[in-house]
Amino acid sequence: MATHLAAISPAKGEPFVLQHRPTPKPGPGEILIAIKSVALNPADIVMRDTGLFIPTYPTVIGFDLAGVVLEVGENVATNDNDNDDCPFYRPGTRVVAYSASAWRSCDPDYGAFQERCLVPWQHAVPIPDKGISWNHAATLPVSVAVPLNVWDMMGIPRLEEATASAPASPTGTKTEALLVWGASSSVGSMGVQTARLLRDDHKSSFAAVYATAGSANEDYVASLGADRLFDYKDPHVVSLIVAAAKQDRLVIRHCFLATGQLKSCQAVLKAFIVGDQGEKKTIAAKLVSAPPIPPNAQVVDGLETIFVMPSMVEGERLEQFRYWIGTWMRDNLEKGKIRPSPEPTIVGKGLGAINLGLDQLARGVSCTKLVVEVEN
Repeated sequence: MATHLAAISPAKGEPFVLQHRPTPKPGPGEILIAIKSVALNPADIVMRDTGLFIPTYPTVIGFDLAGVVLEVGENVATNDNDNDDCPFYRPGTRVVAYSASAWRSCDPDYGAFQERCLVPWQHAVPIPDKGISWNHAATLPVSVAVPLNVWDMMGIPRLEEATASAPASPTGTKTEALLVWGASSSVGSMGVQTARLLRDDHKSSFAAVYATAGSANEDYVASLGADRLFDYKDPHVVSLIVAAAKQDRLVIRHCFLATGQLKSCQAVLKAFIVGDQGEKKTIAAKLVSAPPIPPNAQVVDGLETIFVMPSMVEGERLEQFRYWIGTWMRDNLEKGKIRPSPEPTIVGKGLGAINLGLDQLARGVSCTKLVVEVEN
């Protein structure tokens, strides 16, 4: 029986240990990937330390991965003539993928922190031939899927839907600024890039992308498409954002909290819900958060605060990922409309570096994505 090396999570709160485990065969709709690089996410720390989503041990976790297709299961397109609307896969195809572990009861066959991993084909996409390295590719899945999930949960029309269904907006009728809080994080930086594309669509209501970041990262975030930058450490940041929107004659009713303070985001949106005399305005606001919503979070009238999550219904989730990863990310990478962001930092080679990388991530990083090279 073929085996491979994995970073096993043996129990809640314990560091990963390296062990060999059986290499699985792909089932219907699945591909088996030889992993080259994995990227690390805050959710990995939470799962390792608290056991979130993990019903049984031992297991393998991890979300972001890039590698080479080894085998394909039934019902997976292996030729570009099989389905013109879908990517195709065959052994040797270079792919990037978002693992399905969290939706497979943390079955270890689906975790990214190992040399071989099963992935539903809808969670993967071939890497465009544009010189994207394994390390850069591994930073993409979570960073792309999360903000696209956010815009869907906010009810913002996808670009092709807006183009197909809405008449062109007359000049000067764009009325909103889209706010990304924590824009130097991986999901925040891609949030700015995706928001820029929404802003640039002449049929959308968004006239500007506002973003918060540390002062050292403002130039980088601006290069991704932010129109106005605000230092989240400034004690007056909320009033500065509100004043800027009023100066620009815009409202803010959509905020993506990538990382940072929920209360600050709520305070910004509240300024566009409640008038000076306390009367309720007709504008409804939405705040979608990548960090979990604390159980004691403030409730603001007229503001819907949501934790970002893909659908828990299998068919719906696969369709979401097929669009986010297999269609939107593929198309926009090929067209050069987005780029991997932020830049990766290699924390080590081999699965043994994952514990150290997560510890480094827990201490805090700025404007980078930590990556572990699994295989050369």
